[in-house]
Amino acid sequence: MICFEYINDYIRQTLKPNTGILKELEAFSKENHVPIVHPEVAALLKVIGLTLKPRRILEVGTAIGYSSILLSTILEPGGKIDTIDRYELMVERARENIKNAGLSDVINIIVGDALDVLKCLNKQYDMVFLDAAKGQYPEFLPECLRMLKSGGLLVSDNVLYKGMVANDELVVRRKKTIVTRMRNYLKTLCSMDELETSILPVGDGVAISYKK
Repeated sequence: MICFEYINDYIRQTLKPNTGILKELEAFSKENHVPIVHPEVAALLKVIGLTLKPRRILEVGTAIGYSSILLSTILEPGGKIDTIDRYELMVERARENIKNAGLSDVINIIVGDALDVLKCLNKQYDMVFLDAAKGQYPEFLPECLRMLKSGGLLVSDNVLYKGMVANDELVVRRKKTIVTRMRNYLKTLCSMDELETSILPVGDGVAISYKK
């Protein structure tokens, strides 16, 4: 948590509660300690998604399928989502959740190492949501940008990484490599001529990049 707790608590109290499958997955996540996007990040994704009106979305990091199901609510009619994950147990659970949500024809799970899959994909996307191994964001970036349309959005989650990216005093020794790579990633995002990027202290930090 990177903001004052009372601010997070207040923001979350203002959010409209989810229902149905999303509510069920939120309960599952809490009970089983499975990370999903923070509620305030989920709200942000919906707002920017409804503004962008994407037809094709790429997600890197499926987990239990929560974000994919959430993102399906902002797709244009006939839109599709491709989502990547390497962990079979997560993929099985995500498939079941997506099936229960009636979205098997909308959300396509690609099983494999994200970087290997990205290098093999040759599609164009209106929006890319990056929420996988944080230390690999720099390696993911070229492939994500290759497939992101001009006028599209790259949304990178957890970019402040419990505040460690912004403050050396918070850095845990075993996380130094991830923090260094994330700092380099953000520096790259903010210096690229083809992107306009804003870093927001929402959730665990979100970077929103617009491809010119």
